[in-house]
Amino acid sequence: MDRIKIGIIGAGYIAGVHSSVLARDERVRITFVYDVDASRAEQLARSTGAQVSPGSDELIAECDAIYITTPNTQHTGLAVAAARAGRHVFCEKPMATNLGDAQAVLDAARVASNSSLSGGAKVFQVGHNRRFAPVYQKLKELISEEQGRPHSAHLKMNRGELINPAWVADPSVTGGFLYETTIHMFDMMRFLFGEVAELYAVGSTHEYPETDDFSVVIRFNSGMHATLCSSSDASWVFPFERVEVFAHHATLVTREMESIHYSTGIEGHHVTHSMQQLSREEKWGYLQEDHAFVDSILAGTEASVTALDGYKSVELVDACYRSVQSGERITFSMEHS
Repeated sequence: MDRIKIGIIGAGYIAGVHSSVLARDERVRITFVYDVDASRAEQLARSTGAQVSPGSDELIAECDAIYITTPNTQHTGLAVAAARAGRHVFCEKPMATNLGDAQAVLDAARVASNSSLSGGAKVFQVGHNRRFAPVYQKLKELISEEQGRPHSAHLKMNRGELINPAWVADPSVTGGFLYETTIHMFDMMRFLFGEVAELYAVGSTHEYPETDDFSVVIRFNSGMHATLCSSSDASWVFPFERVEVFAHHATLVTREMESIHYSTGIEGHHVTHSMQQLSREEKWGYLQEDHAFVDSILAGTEASVTALDGYKSVELVDACYRSVQSGERITFSMEHS
């Protein structure tokens, strides 16, 4: 079997994570790397045995599957170009940083997924790695059981600062604070609890030149409700990422990707599942999401995290910003289902 030729556009930290996983997968070969910073491209190419491409267009033309690991605000154009070229696409989150761009990517991905050209339908996967993390897989398993079905939840994702690296405080790079890391929690809400019916958000500005502190109230189509908070300057307190789920005499609590604690019954029977023994790639779901992408290509099946999933997470972040600005409650239709 010929190996799938992988091209990576963007040679920063997350490209290194994916390339480390892909380099150990005998089904693929990293053939080309491109970055606007030639020294970074050369460093990643040396570590993977790939060649440095002179540009993103040339890389797309030469590869079967494209990893887009550039800064957030550069994802859209590259994702659309790769999809239109008939390539399989793995696009890091966020898929886009506004609704118009998210729609453009969704449209291009849908055309590619139904195409009979360039070897048939193509896979488009979005890099929401938390879906694959064992702690969240276990949480989803537990809340699907009868005794764990939730009625409410609280989600938290804070940062200690937006200083290291400095670009995380630059909306021209991130698209805005919520688009950088907190968007994972918006995707996680849908993964765990289903579609959102409405939300209301308030926000404030403290340390950085953008809205950098949010509190959100969410109601789901199921009738369940949740709160989410995200602050950019909360100091580095463990866990910076946490999901608390409340059910009938049951509470489930995650601590980052490290563990999940489960308490049931009026007397409180406690069980803890720890993931600390796993490698970081597996614990955070990077290993599993890369394998899932390759699996989908070889099997000709839909991606585990689709372009629609990517659109929905952007839609929720966009709604938070609009709610903060207008003071209004934002409701959602089923238009893109």
